[in-house]
Amino acid sequence: MSATRYAFILAGGVGTRLCLLSERRAKPAVPFGGKYRIIDFTLSNCVNSGIFDVGVLTQYRPSSLNQHIGTGRPWDLDRTRGGVQLLQPSLGSVVSDWYQGTADAIYHNLIHLRRRRSDEVLVLSGDHVYQMDYNVLYAFHRANRATVTVAVTEVPEEEISSFGILETDASGRVTGFKEKPKQATSRLASMGVYLFDRASLIKWLIEDAEMEHSSHDFGKDLLPRLVARGEAVFAYRFPDYWQDVGTLDSYYEANLAFTSDRPRAVGVDRDRLFGPLDLKYVDLS
Repeated sequence: MSATRYAFILAGGVGTRLCLLSERRAKPAVPFGGKYRIIDFTLSNCVNSGIFDVGVLTQYRPSSLNQHIGTGRPWDLDRTRGGVQLLQPSLGSVVSDWYQGTADAIYHNLIHLRRRRSDEVLVLSGDHVYQMDYNVLYAFHRANRATVTVAVTEVPEEEISSFGILETDASGRVTGFKEKPKQATSRLASMGVYLFDRASLIKWLIEDAEMEHSSHDFGKDLLPRLVARGEAVFAYRFPDYWQDVGTLDSYYEANLAFTSDRPRAVGVDRDRLFGPLDLKYVDLS
């Protein structure tokens, strides 16, 4: 089954809160740990989970990612069938050719999704630090007969306004989805890891594209709409380390956790984060 799996990686973020670090490069291309880039985590998660057909959606400063990923050889993604494709918006005569949101980015690349035979499609963020075996996510998705599965992690109460927050019932089915609320009864934050039923996703993206007042974003529009409609949206609770390195403080803390000789002192078991799966990369030296 893994041979037919397909993943989109959203890697077009500007990363303004990283200041000078992302001034000349896309946020996923920002160096990490001395010799990696942030996107190396998501790419490595894919290949270590047996996913060798990946589309990387770029937009802001795409040359930084183009140069880093290249043919995908360090990740064993330089393949004649499958492999990695760098997908950026093709500008025509109208401004709207730029991706308007995360859902819009996938919508403009539906041709790649329609060409695949996979039953599901994985949508990932390229700017988070974590290690996940996506096979566990697939198993959870199928066991619950979900049309959408969202990976979630618990965040401190003071940080809920920075994330999409999900409410669930006892079975794990999502009953509420709020994007960056000021207050919430739940601390389950979306990790930006979504597993969709492929046919349903195509239908929903076409529907969303026709909505004038939609910002065409997964967290702001599409997922809250699906939850309110009663679709089978489930939350998979990820038990290990995950960090959105969107601010200088979180970027510093994640780098500290990665390089520390005493990772438990900073709240991270490095063996759980970076092993036994192999983090593949292009050496920056």
